[in-house]
Amino acid sequence: MYQALYRKWRPQTFDDVAGQDHITATLKNQVRAGRLSHAYLFIGTRGTGKTTCARILAKAVNCENPQDGNPCNACRFCTGIDDGSLTDVVEMDAASNNGVDNVRALRDEAVFSPASAKKRVYIIDEVHMLSGSAFNALLKILEEPPPHLMFILATTELNKVPATILSRCQRHTFKRLDAASVEARLRYVAGEEKLALTPEAANLIALLSEGGMRDALSMLDQCAGREKIDTDTVYSVMGMAGARQTVRLLRLIAQRDTAGALTLFDSLWRDGKNPSTVLGELASLQRDLLLTAVAPSGGKALLSGSYDAAELQSLSESFTAAGLVAGIERVQSALNDMRTGQARTVCELCLISLCEPETGDSLSALRQRIDRLERLLRQGLPAGPAARTAPAPPEAPAPEAKAALPSPPEPEQKRELNRTAAPEPMPEPEAPPWEDAPPLPETPPWLPPAEDTPPPPPEAPPAEDAPPPPPEAPPAEDAPPEPEPSPAPREISAAAADGAAEDFWERLRPRAAAAFPGGIQAILEDPHKVTGRLEGDMLSLYATPGFELNMLDRPDTAAVIAPLASEQAGRSIRVRIRERSPDGSAPERPSGERLDTLRKYPIVKFV
Repeated sequence: MYQALYRKWRPQTFDDVAGQDHITATLKNQVRAGRLSHAYLFIGTRGTGKTTCARILAKAVNCENPQDGNPCNACRFCTGIDDGSLTDVVEMDAASNNGVDNVRALRDEAVFSPASAKKRVYIIDEVHMLSGSAFNALLKILEEPPPHLMFILATTELNKVPATILSRCQRHTFKRLDAASVEARLRYVAGEEKLALTPEAANLIALLSEGGMRDALSMLDQCAGREKIDTDTVYSVMGMAGARQTVRLLRLIAQRDTAGALTLFDSLWRDGKNPSTVLGELASLQRDLLLTAVAPSGGKALLSGSYDAAELQSLSESFTAAGLVAGIERVQSALNDMRTGQARTVCELCLISLCEPETGDSLSALRQRIDRLERLLRQGLPAGPAARTAPAPPEAPAPEAKAALPSPPEPEQKRELNRTAAPEPMPEPEAPPWEDAPPLPETPPWLPPAEDTPPPPPEAPPAEDAPPPPPEAPPAEDAPPEPEPSPAPREISAAAADGAAEDFWERLRPRAAAAFPGGIQAILEDPHKVTGRLEGDMLSLYATPGFELNMLDRPDTAAVIAPLASEQAGRSIRVRIRERSPDGSAPERPSGERLDTLRKYPIVKFV
């Protein structure tokens, strides 16, 4: 009858136990000196040798011919313990016998002397599964045990064992086996079993076992049906994606190729790969990259060893430490969600969120988005699609071109320009809402006449027989027309310098939006949320009341837009943020702006 490798090659002496020398040496010395404790507690993860050392210790204390602390494995006691025929050595599983009645029956039986052996030994595996009442029943016999009695307790969860039990036991902690010890044991077993195990496959199995010898022998037994056991065989038999496919998947995530990542996962799914295994390998690769990033020199010993150093170095350039931490947290969250079912859907959603962090609202997704924005800002790249399509700012003229610009006109030329170029008409001032006032006269009645202008003499009534006055002569064609006073020559010249002021903001909008991050950028790009109007040297931006106005109404917003507006207009432009009317139009000019319209009258003075 075939026997599993982990049972067939279970160590029979303390010297055969691999990787636990700090425990086996102590137990051998105690057996050799006869200084044995009445209760032992073996602590460690699965497959590290707890139950094996318990059986070896039970044989060593009852062996008729011990050899330097090891059992001989030839006497009737050693063979009886191996085949289970010796009734004085009892092995009990506390996971299935955890009631108080089971422990009471054990306690009542333990007081009797052994039938044939030197000591009655009770091996209780998974002792942390006992109930509180069962622990209390066991505590009494541990306090005052008979001289012929020995308890060996084994557990994987020390925190569940009561302190009253711990204080009465001699504790030994089994550590995880290192990969070299597991690999050496696998090669030895494969040689004895005539298995074609390659060194690379032995190293891979040792890494996958995570320090458990029983798991490593079980995986070797699973691969033993193939003629040659190499890394591809291990990946295929264990249903794993493999190092190359995992590296390829993470590279697609770095490139934000969502379609490629989903296609690769679909091929792995069709090949029978477990989605949880695929995500576990992805998290392991991200862990190695994180250790490489945070500890480039001292972290090499902590790597899993499943990936090539050159591949890790090339992948590390595409990720930051914060992005890797967020990615690992997202994968761990997906692994927890798989317990409820729909493993394929959960895995696909995880890959989508890793490729496109902006699609999720979890904490890990927000961390990835912030990390990507910070990386783009450090590299000086635009952070959004609108910024990538924004037109480039106009280049400044070269020094030679500046030198070739024409000199400003002389005063005579300025006067000639004023005569020939008609100024733009000023908009009619709006009537105040509180009265319907007639148009302002040339000289307001509340102001005295100018000192240098004498009052006109009263006109005498024309005589009845006086001849009609001669018609006025038309002005000569060659006489230059009288220049009309310009209400604001500076503003008109400024408007002429940069073109029509009506579309000034529309031409400036793409450049202004590209200078801000995503939130403010989206607000500035939307013409329904922000409008602008240039008046002289002041650019007024009208934002919708509420969130948009709160986002824009900051000093730093105007400070960023003002240089761009000045560069486009060719002069110094100030920027202010104002509230937009509910109907979407710019608000009515305040009273201060209405007073500015009175400046068109030369005789009006403000004190």
